[in-house]
Amino acid sequence: MGAFISKFWFMMFPANEYKIVVVGLDNAGKTTTLYKLHLGEVVSTHPTVGSNVEELVYKNIRFEVWDLGGQDRLRTSWATYYRGTHAVIVVIDSSDRARISIMKEELSRLLQHAELEHAVVLVFANKQDLKDAMSPAEITDALSLHSIKDHDWHIQACCAINGDGLYDGLGWIAQRVTGKATT
Repeated sequence: MGAFISKFWFMMFPANEYKIVVVGLDNAGKTTTLYKLHLGEVVSTHPTVGSNVEELVYKNIRFEVWDLGGQDRLRTSWATYYRGTHAVIVVIDSSDRARISIMKEELSRLLQHAELEHAVVLVFANKQDLKDAMSPAEITDALSLHSIKDHDWHIQACCAINGDGLYDGLGWIAQRVTGKATT
C-alpha cells in the first residue's frame, strides 16, 4: 500500500532528479555511506567492483547515486560515469593519512574533466569517530580544497556508521543543485 501511495504521490507531484557520483579510495566508506542514506542502516559490504546505483529521495528531490569502486585499477573508469552528473561526493577515510595525497591527485584529475564542469563537490570527511581521524580543516589543507575555484565545494565531517553529518551534506547538495534552500 505504501509503495502505491508513493508512486501516486510522485505521479501527481513529480520530483526533480539529479545525478550524483560517489568516489574515493577503496575502504573509505563509499558504499556504507550510500546504504546508510538509502536504507537508513548499515549493511555488510564488500569492496565494490564496478559500481552500485541507488535512488535516494530527499525532500521531494530524487537523486540517482552512483557508488564507484575505489581500487587503483578501477579509478581509471570513473570518467565513464560522469556524463550528466550534477554533484560529486568524495568520501575520505579521515584516518588514512598515508593515502590522502593519492586522493588529492584523483580529485585534481576529476575536477579537470569537462563532463563535471558544472558539478558541485561535497567532501565527506568520513570516520570521524576514530581517534586518529584528521579534522575537516586538515583534510581541506591536504586536498588543497581552497584552490578549487571552478566548482562550489563543501567539506562535511561525518560517520557513515552512525549517520552523523550525512544528511547535512545531502542537504548542501540539494540546495546547490536546485538553487533553493531545503527545509
